[in-house]
Amino acid sequence: MKYFFLFFFLPSLLNAQNIKIIDGDTIHIAKIKYRFHGIDAPELSQTCIHNNIHIKCGELSKKKLIEKIGKKKVNCQKKAVDRYKRVVAECYVNNESLSKYLVKNGYAFAYRKYSKKFVEDENYAKEKRLGLWSMDFQYPWYFRRKK
Repeated sequence: MKYFFLFFFLPSLLNAQNIKIIDGDTIHIAKIKYRFHGIDAPELSQTCIHNNIHIKCGELSKKKLIEKIGKKKVNCQKKAVDRYKRVVAECYVNNESLSKYLVKNGYAFAYRKYSKKFVEDENYAKEKRLGLWSMDFQYPWYFRRKK
């Protein structure tokens, strides 16, 4: 019976990753803070309007990231370190870029100030009216200026 117990629980222990999703473009893995390179997601306090209803679009973006990651392992490739001492990186689940996923599905925006890599994905989401593109919203960089 001891062997069954170890066999049953060992795979989840081996795949365990101490990950915390902060918002739509920031995660913590163990003690390292990662900010996704080239994208900007709405702030948690930010709202959008859909059919005259205020939606917490920052929370929605975070929720989509949580769903995408699930219990899968996240791998990040460091690009730089920002002024807040976060590692700026492109992070992946099953070799799929989380940044590309969020932008292409309309839950984050290409952050052209730092990269043009996800502009095509943003154009796709905009054209298809996916995610936030089906709502009235303010770009996160404008929202932060007004805070």
